[in-house]
Amino acid sequence: MPALRVLVADDEAPARAELGFLLREDDRITSVVEAASGVEALMLLEQQEIDAVFLDIAMPGFSGLELARVLSKFEHPPAIVFVTAHHEHAVEAFEINVVDYLLKPVRSDRARESVRRILAADESVAPAEDETIAVELGGVTRFIPRSSVRYVEAQGDYVRLHTDDGGHLLRVPLATLEVQWADTGFIRIHRRFLVGSHHITEVRQDGSRCTVVVGGVELDVSRRHARDLKDLLIRSATPIAHARPGQ
Repeated sequence: MPALRVLVADDEAPARAELGFLLREDDRITSVVEAASGVEALMLLEQQEIDAVFLDIAMPGFSGLELARVLSKFEHPPAIVFVTAHHEHAVEAFEINVVDYLLKPVRSDRARESVRRILAADESVAPAEDETIAVELGGVTRFIPRSSVRYVEAQGDYVRLHTDDGGHLLRVPLATLEVQWADTGFIRIHRRFLVGSHHITEVRQDGSRCTVVVGGVELDVSRRHARDLKDLLIRSATPIAHARPGQ
């Protein structure tokens, strides 16, 4: 059975206590210590062996982002999970290799999922095999690798797979591909679009409108899917560019 030693750092006592309670309920965790500030958290990390840190981002004085940057320089840094009440901090956190990103109020199932991700990050996981997809054009069957698909667009009973060398029709519902490709870096961003996160080069925010750039094409992200997109990208290994209005 895994035995994780966890630190929770949050300047708000109720939020700190609630997350500490949820983590203590998880039988994969052997100990939970709490800190009311970034400075206190750093002192505890220097005194004790800690495997994972759940950091509130917006702590006064020494913020969670600042502490995470310090921890990244440790010889054996603990796993980091950011906890915040605000979506917009996801952009700032891109440069830091975090395991997960939790939004307050934290649910029990999401806390447990974070623990699973912490444990999975320590394991050597082989990359998913690249699926070969058969597509037909003018009576000719071609085979394209899934990794070459930049994004998928729903078109009635079909989907169009957009790749470097054009679009390819495939008779399968978009919802089916969403499920089948969920563990390979593809994410639904709109009722019409499924995108490969490894092909996203920019995330653009203009007021309440969010879009992504994939292969030079700008695609809308619906409000319903914006949170899932940010959650996936914050855990991705490769940071991407973020553009503000007018850039």
